[in-house]
Parts: sequence; C-alpha cells; structure tokens
Amino acid sequence: MPEGSAAQKDDGVITCNACPVLCRIREARTGACDRYGNVEGVLTRMDPFIVTQKVAEKDGDLVSFEGREWDGSLVQGAPIFVTGIGSGTTYPDYKPAPFIVASEHNDVDMVTVVSEGVFSYCGVKVKIDTDRHVGPETAAIRVKGEQVGHVTTAEYGSQMLSIGGVNHLTGGSKKEGNVTCQTMLSLCNGEALEMSIDGGSEMVIQAGQPPIINGHQEERMRVGCGSATLGIFAPQWHGHADEVIVVDDHITGVLTEHQAGRFLDMPSAGIRVRGRKSTPGRYFQVAEPGLGWGGTDITEPLSIIDKIDPKSAWPGLRLLMVSTTGEDSGYFVLNDDLKPEPADIPDPLQVVVDRIGENCEPALSTVVFMAGAGGSLRAGVTINPVRLTRSIKRSLTRVTCGGAPVYIWPGGGITLMVDVTTMPGDSFGYVPTPALVAPIEFTMPREEYEALGGYTDPIKRIEDLVETNRLEVRAWHADAPWPGAPLGGGPA
Repeated sequence: MPEGSAAQKDDGVITCNACPVLCRIREARTGACDRYGNVEGVLTRMDPFIVTQKVAEKDGDLVSFEGREWDGSLVQGAPIFVTGIGSGTTYPDYKPAPFIVASEHNDVDMVTVVSEGVFSYCGVKVKIDTDRHVGPETAAIRVKGEQVGHVTTAEYGSQMLSIGGVNHLTGGSKKEGNVTCQTMLSLCNGEALEMSIDGGSEMVIQAGQPPIINGHQEERMRVGCGSATLGIFAPQWHGHADEVIVVDDHITGVLTEHQAGRFLDMPSAGIRVRGRKSTPGRYFQVAEPGLGWGGTDITEPLSIIDKIDPKSAWPGLRLLMVSTTGEDSGYFVLNDDLKPEPADIPDPLQVVVDRIGENCEPALSTVVFMAGAGGSLRAGVTINPVRLTRSIKRSLTRVTCGGAPVYIWPGGGITLMVDVTTMPGDSFGYVPTPALVAPIEFTMPREEYEALGGYTDPIKRIEDLVETNRLEVRAWHADAPWPGAPLGGGPA
C-alpha cells in the first residue's frame, strides 16, 4: 500500500486501511500490528523495504544472507531483486501492488510485482526428524492451552505437524485465533516455540534447529526402518553375528528371516519376535509407540522376543539388537538353556553400530509456510486475475517469497509452499484480524505482463527505488535460483 493512503483527521489521528481492523493512529504512534505508523500525519510503512543483491566476494563466491564480509550497502552494477518484504499490501483490493518494478536480465525486459500478502488462508507444515513418538495421529497440538493444529501422517524418519489454517484462525474463539496467528508468526520467523500434544509430548520447535522432545534434544534422524537397516548393513554383520534384530516402531527387521539374510545363506536362528509378521523378516506392531528403542516404548530389548525355537537355535548363538539410529544397542549370547545373556559387543559389530549413527542425517525441524494467494494479491497484479494464475501454471511467471523459491501446487488457485529458512530473517508479520502477512513476488517478461493485463502506468525502473530512505539491502541466498530471471530463460 503506498505511503500516505489513509484519511487525515483534524485531530492529527489517521485511519490505516492496510487491513480490515482500520486502526486509528495518533502522531508518532503505530497501529496494532506495528507495521504502519503515523509519521507527521502520513501513514507510513515502518519496517525496512528489503531488496536482495547478487554480490560477489573477491574469490567469486556469493555472500549468504548471514555473511559478515559485506556491509550491506548497494554494490554498483550488481543485479538487484526487489522483494515484497516491507513493501506494503494491496488491501483493499482496488489498487495496484505497492511496487511494480522493471529490470533486465540477460537482455530480457522483466517486471516484478511485489506486495505483502495478508493471508487468512494459510498454515504451517512442520517436519520433525525423530523416531520418538510425539503423539497419536490427529491429536491436538496446543500452545498456551489453545489448539493450533494437529499431528498428521508420519513420514519416513519424521513426524509431521499441521498448524494453523483458516478454521483455527477464524473458526474458534478470539483467543484461539490470536494464539494460532502468533504461533505461525513465531515459527515462520525462526523463533523457538513451546507446544504440547494431547496424549503425547512436550516439544520445543525452531526452524532449522534440532527438535527438543520432553526435554531431550534429538540428534539423529533414523537411517531407515528396521528392514531397510538390515538391507544396508547385512553384509557387514555377516560372520560376526548369527542374528541381528533391528527394533523399529513401524517395521522391525530380523536378519536370518529377511531376504538380506537369505541372500547371505544365513541359517535360521529360531528367534521369533512379537508382532504381526508382514513378509519374511519384517514385523509390524512389535510394541507400542514411545520414547524408547526405535520409537517404541521398549527400554528392555529382549522383551520383544516371543520365543526361541530349540530346533533352530543353539548354545553360543550371537545376537545383536540395535535401534534404527544406532543410539541403542545390545549384544547377547545364548547359554546352554538357550537364554540370551548380555555380553560385551565385539569390535567389528560396534564399528557397524557406530556406522548406523554416522549414516543418520542430523535431526532438524523444518518449517514450511503454505498459503493460498487469492484475489487481493492477483488484483494487485492485473485487472483480470485469472490470467495471472494461468501464466503461473504455464511456467511463464515466477513466484517467490522474499526472493526464495516456492512450490506451486497443481490444480486450481495459487497454493504455494516455501521453506522459511530460505527467506530473509523476519520476513513475516501479522494483522490482528487475525492473519499472517508474508512477502510475495511475481516476476515475468514485460511482454507477458502486458499480455495478462498488468498495470503498466505504475511501473518504475529498479534504479529509481534505491533512493528510498528505508531501503535495506540483503545479499541474495546463493543456493537458490536468481529470482529476477525468467523461468526457463537461460542461466541465472
């Protein structure tokens, strides 16, 4: 929203129309969201307006967002991309986007339309790398006692959370909506957040950091399920153990029954585990989910053994039991009564147990912002909004958030997802409707912008923007494609 687009009052109070709250703001004060203020009677966006620049160091490497070698000043001649961070909004929907900027990339005339979207239809998906049981599927996630989301389907080596969404923002109590909004804001801006799950764990989640579950900081994401772990390491165990059982909440593996053991011509050890047999050597439901071995509630591994067949087992049989992260392991030798007795793990087996841990990825919490970019954003780009949607689906218009690449869902509308750690810090804001505010940019060749009915009169050259007194320059995230390049338009 252009600065100064509010009604001036005789008493020095101005009304902000950047969202439906319509705050009345006195001189030198800000509105409820702290994003807009009354500066000498003019409605003003208070935060810096962020542009990102492709800046090279002496050795040719690109500076990262967090780099300290560069002082953040504009570098003459280096490519600039204008982000939506600090730009203002298109609310209400009758006016063009705050900034429509012309630039050039490899002799291609480009246009970037930027704004800060006010998203009521948005949520956060959180991927937690852990074997531990965080809570039952569909269980409520609570922050400050309010439900802000639910546990969703687990994925390979990770627990998944779904937080936010319009029903929590607007469909419950005022407190639920406000807490949900603040929860998403904190997660998207990279802050650590405490939450609890009904019937499950207490957690601290922060984007890009290890999750803390019931006071325990996770270190490893499992190398695979019990069956996969057998497949990976079976040849290295062969000759050093007569049986290996990999304990896992989902699929516990038993080596001599497993195809990997058969491939190695290992004789049956006659050790049968509890649970439901799927295919040879693969068992489901050997225990309840929990915080023990392999995401089960087991702390004593021998408790999952149902029976030992004397027709197949023998005294001196060597049994290794291990979890899918290698954090838990035990070595046993069968005595004359075929009872497993603890023993020191031989060095060759310890090497492989340690190797399981070495092959585990570091445990992280990943926060993905997901939103539907509807009328208010599209109407700020073109008088015929459906043409923008079609242009995006035809891969003619690039969509970014703070310059970061996004994934656009197939199907109707512009439903996007973005990893918040790829965006500049503090990219997100809020309005107390409640809704989240996030930067969004649409970049396309100028001829495409004109063809979809874009607003051409407000177009400014990128060079004309660098004079604004609240401009802040950040270095481009070098791991991402250059956001100012045309899609499929050659090298970035």
